[in-house]
Amino acid sequence: MVAAARELPTSGYALEVDGRLKAEFMTKVGAKTGAEDLKKRFPMLQVRIYDAQTMTREEVSLPRA
Repeated sequence: MVAAARELPTSGYALEVDGRLKAEFMTKVGAKTGAEDLKKRFPMLQVRIYDAQTMTREEVSLPRA
């Protein structure tokens, strides 16, 4: 069975978790907050923020204490 692939958004930001799009945000601050919260709860996940305007991805990592 093949799952339907979510299309990349044309505006705003999206969270990419382990290579799959999971949520969309209107602002970068909202996306970053959501990504950091997810990464704190599940540090083993690979979390990226996709910027639709520049079509780039930014890796999210936890700050070192």
